[in-house]
Amino acid sequence: MPITPTPNIWMNGEMVPWADAQVHVLTHTLHYGTGVFEGIRAYETDDGPAVFRLTEHIERLYNSAKILSMPMPYSVPEIVQACKDVVADSGLDACYLRPLAYYGYGEMGLATGDCTTDIAIAAWPWGAYLGDDAVTKGVRMKISSWTRHDHNIMPPASKTTGNYANSTLAKMEALRAGYDEAIMLNGAGLVSECSGENIFVGKGDIILTPPTSSGALPGITQHTVMSLAADLGIDIQVGDMARSDLYTADEIFVVGTAAEVSAVNSVDDRDVPCPGPATKAIADAYAEVVRGKNPKYRSWNELAS
Repeated sequence: MPITPTPNIWMNGEMVPWADAQVHVLTHTLHYGTGVFEGIRAYETDDGPAVFRLTEHIERLYNSAKILSMPMPYSVPEIVQACKDVVADSGLDACYLRPLAYYGYGEMGLATGDCTTDIAIAAWPWGAYLGDDAVTKGVRMKISSWTRHDHNIMPPASKTTGNYANSTLAKMEALRAGYDEAIMLNGAGLVSECSGENIFVGKGDIILTPPTSSGALPGITQHTVMSLAADLGIDIQVGDMARSDLYTADEIFVVGTAAEVSAVNSVDDRDVPCPGPATKAIADAYAEVVRGKNPKYRSWNELAS
């Protein structure tokens, strides 16, 4: 999806005009993939634009940095406030936020000890990642030939920029083959996650989602969905799955900040009932909570102003 520019991007404590928010070609992270990032959404609510689960996202950003031993020059509250300032500055009622911490210009070579950490935060309007009708019509999925990272190769718990070469390979393979998205297996052949979403697979009265030990990112949307499912009386459990479990599922849906809640209509050309009853109920509940319409979870909506 092409990006529609907003007036400014926050860079190291200052609002910089969109066109001037640039880095040097010898920026360390550009060469070695050593940055960490988050994807966050702000939604229109009755009280104004609100960023959904902002603090949890920034805490995860800092955990990602800690895994990389990346020093962070600002505190969590400072970056939370900077994100709110970016949303307010954008003039948008709803938008996608991208905080990025990266090693900047000044040092080359693999070692990062002498590198400084720069932080940028951008916002832009972004629609449904897998399509506006992904909840009702579903998306076509392909099991990727690319294996999800192992914990001792590239730590999947960290949203590290370099990790996403793995996801890009899987995504582009699926798109070129005529599918919408890729499902990735780990080295043991068990279901891990999609190229950018956590996956939920329903069979009978139980819905399973893979554990973090499978290589899945600890998803904030995943946690949100599990909380809402409990309210709805839907039994979601964490457990291992083989690819054959996908082929025989009663329903499948994927979740993520960009994808929100999206139904799956097929995996490797095996049809999946779509949308399933749990998928529809959870998608409806999610659409309400992110827009501040569920009083129980109002604290998850952090106003930008």
